[in-house]
Amino acid sequence: MLVPFARDADAKLAVGASRLGTSESEWVEQTLATRFGSPFASYAVLVVANVPSPTDPAGRALLGEIRSTLAGSSLVARTLSYLDASDSTFMSAHGTFLVVGLAPSAQSDDVVLELRSLTAPLQQRIRRSYAHATLLWTGNAAFNFDVRLASASDAAAAERRVLPVVLLLLVIVFGSVVAALLPLTIGALAIALSLGAAVLINAHWPLAILLQNIVSMLGLGIGVDYALLTVSRFREALGGGADPETAAADAVRHAGHTIVLSGSAVAIGFAALFVVPASELRSIGAGGLLVTVIAVLLATTLLPGLLAWLGSRVDRGQIRPRRLVGVAHARWRRWGIWVAKRPLLVLIVGGVPMLALAWQARRVSTDIPSGNWLPPRMESARATSELQRMGHAGLLQTVRVVVELPVADGATSEAGWSATSRLGRALGRDPRVARARSFPLAMHAEHASSTLLALVPPVLRTTYTSRDDRLALIELVPTERASAGELMRLVRDLRGIDAARASGLADVRMRVGGLPAFNADYQDAIGGRVTSVIALVVGGTFLALLVGFRSLLVPLKAIALNLLSVAAAFGAAVLVFQDGHGAGLLGLSAPVDGLFPAVPIIVFCIVFGLSMDYEVFLVSRVAECTRSGMSASDALAEGMARTGGVITSAAIIMIVVFTGFALGDFLVIKILGFCLGVAVLLDATVVRMAIGPALLRLAGRWNWWPGG
Repeated sequence: MLVPFARDADAKLAVGASRLGTSESEWVEQTLATRFGSPFASYAVLVVANVPSPTDPAGRALLGEIRSTLAGSSLVARTLSYLDASDSTFMSAHGTFLVVGLAPSAQSDDVVLELRSLTAPLQQRIRRSYAHATLLWTGNAAFNFDVRLASASDAAAAERRVLPVVLLLLVIVFGSVVAALLPLTIGALAIALSLGAAVLINAHWPLAILLQNIVSMLGLGIGVDYALLTVSRFREALGGGADPETAAADAVRHAGHTIVLSGSAVAIGFAALFVVPASELRSIGAGGLLVTVIAVLLATTLLPGLLAWLGSRVDRGQIRPRRLVGVAHARWRRWGIWVAKRPLLVLIVGGVPMLALAWQARRVSTDIPSGNWLPPRMESARATSELQRMGHAGLLQTVRVVVELPVADGATSEAGWSATSRLGRALGRDPRVARARSFPLAMHAEHASSTLLALVPPVLRTTYTSRDDRLALIELVPTERASAGELMRLVRDLRGIDAARASGLADVRMRVGGLPAFNADYQDAIGGRVTSVIALVVGGTFLALLVGFRSLLVPLKAIALNLLSVAAAFGAAVLVFQDGHGAGLLGLSAPVDGLFPAVPIIVFCIVFGLSMDYEVFLVSRVAECTRSGMSASDALAEGMARTGGVITSAAIIMIVVFTGFALGDFLVIKILGFCLGVAVLLDATVVRMAIGPALLRLAGRWNWWPGG
């Protein structure tokens, strides 16, 4: 029932900026839209590149044709270009641009498709005279529209890269085509059902498009992981002489408990994201919860039914004899015995490099990366690059300051005018600001007068003053060299200014908005909830494992090792993305100066849950062997023999999935895929197959205290 809805995921899921509820930047955005009559409250930018300068007669004529075309559209409220103000801002040897105010009825992201269809024929006509001319749209609306398309194509491309490799690996692991197809089917079904459910939920609670990538990435990884464990237990029981129904029941009894416990740990990590007041992270939390719950249900209900029906046919298409499975078990058993005899040596050899890598995590930067990090195929990204070439990309990062004036002194009164003028000049002196724009600064007048106000164009007045004259707008265009991180710090500095003192008028307040302000609010919203998220994830995981294993030491050890895996993954990300070691292998031309505000908290929540998978797989089997009467050393060796192959096989498949997404064009998904892949690699090898077993051996019978 849910699968048909999955096809609409890329069209239905929201692509607008993440919402923060009551943030200052959102207050400014709403105020400009409702209390000002500006035709530029919401705007897009049309970049006209590789054409004559607007100072040239041919360039002016061309610009006039473009303006006339746009003016005929009901989507456009007004345009601002060199034809309206002979301003050097619009001048460049490479072309020019138009600021296009959008009509109130044209606020959906799909309006960009209509605007592009409007200018596409125009571009063709212009290219008859200027072969390399381009008309490119950018701005928030264009960016959001492009993200929808690029996100969907990125997820589809990653799945196409990953699926054949995953199938090949599963065939190698199981030695049978039919057995290999089962986990892949469960993973694909988990993705489809989760996206279908997300589309239904989206009708009542808008979910962000990033959910699609997360569900696709984790659906394959988790779905295949859990199904692999169930199929392995079924084939093990079948090989022991059980009939298909009994073997399926045995798989559910043993693997099912492990899968539910493991899925609970993953679900706790995603549920913790609901604490953060950012709709984007809550959408990721919702997507992660959906795909985890559905993967657990499929692996413990539908899959056992399929296995009981298939019976011995699960080995159809066999490419290698089953006896090789016993050889693999023997190798893992020998390794388990070796670890049991030398636990301290294993701890030192495995722990020191992990700690050294984890130490690099202290340098993680949560700033937004500088430069144009968007996928180059996006039109909005190409337009931004052209603006950078023209030296005017700062326009897209304009800081919008709304000044609240006292009741007795409106924006056009003498006192209000002077206060706004002084405040605008003071803010414009910041070295990170290239230009300040306000009503007084636009009129080049220190004092207001009835004569002056009578000569003011209406559009200028409605742009910079509210309808009730209580609010004034100051726009700060940043310098080209200012990075995203510097602009966020600029916003925080502006919010710390005493507006009354700077303006010379008592009771004056100012609110800071614009894209840099939203980015600062977003970073603060996440940073302010990090402690709560960590506490919820760690506390919830501890309780789940405490109940699952009836042990105090097992959950404590698992949490410590999970934290080590997370820190090591962050350390690797710092070395690759921030320091640039091997960045070229991931398609990066240079290091980045930030890993995005949301990435660390997302990685922590996901990795913490995924790392718990392998801990639960191993410890559950060791506990099972211990209950059967084996000694601590024998139980450890047998547990590793039975789960070592499953854990490493599942990890390899998970790494392949994450690598497929890390090779995409979206930088944020690239960083996520890399961090998750590295975390799983380290966790499934060094941590769970060396450090974890060594700690289990050292603890001995205390592992199971107080449950016994």
